[in-house]
Amino acid sequence: MPSTERASLTYAFDAYCAWCYGFGPALRTFAEDNAHRIRIGIVSAGLNTGARALPTAAYPHLSAERGTVTRLTGGVFGTGYDRALSQGTTVLDAAAAAAAGLAALRDQVGISELDATEAMQRAWFVDGRSLSDAEVYREIAVALSLDADAVTSAFRSSAGQVKARSDFRTLRRLRVRSYPTLLLNTAHAADHMGDAGSTAASLTSALDQRMNTTTPPLPSHDLPPQGEPS
Repeated sequence: MPSTERASLTYAFDAYCAWCYGFGPALRTFAEDNAHRIRIGIVSAGLNTGARALPTAAYPHLSAERGTVTRLTGGVFGTGYDRALSQGTTVLDAAAAAAAGLAALRDQVGISELDATEAMQRAWFVDGRSLSDAEVYREIAVALSLDADAVTSAFRSSAGQVKARSDFRTLRRLRVRSYPTLLLNTAHAADHMGDAGSTAASLTSALDQRMNTTTPPLPSHDLPPQGEPS
């Protein structure tokens, strides 16, 4: 790949994925360090959809996962998140909520997709607010200087559901089965670049290698079990 060509990357992300939250700072630093030579598209995964769109009480492993993510990535969770897990009533719906919400934000002119995903993650993993709540997206829109009415209208529309499920199909086609996953898009394949265990430095090193050599794509590998697209 010529050094003057901007690399296209796909970030497989789920707003309810604690590992994605832990990976966020490394991805942000990598994106800023390499802004001159990459562009990143963010695609929602369907971690909790259909029969798996259940209240947090149905997922008792989340409390233990919280500690593991903090230990391995340094991710800091908020008291609001702890309270939401304790109450156990928030329904984790990746299709009707998280993915549709990202689609509504992503469609706005001038939006930084990384800013949008980070705002959604803070709403849940810090403040413990449901990503099924349209008011959450209104507040995110205001904070990001977007048209709040346009964002909430898009979130409530059926088009948001269509775009969410299109994201799910994209990741199935790319054979992504764990999150977070960062892929380098090439003419022939999606090359696995990094995951929850990656640092900003290791991602930059991987990018350097791929932009300066013609080695074949590396095989994808799984993270700690985090769910699959439905």
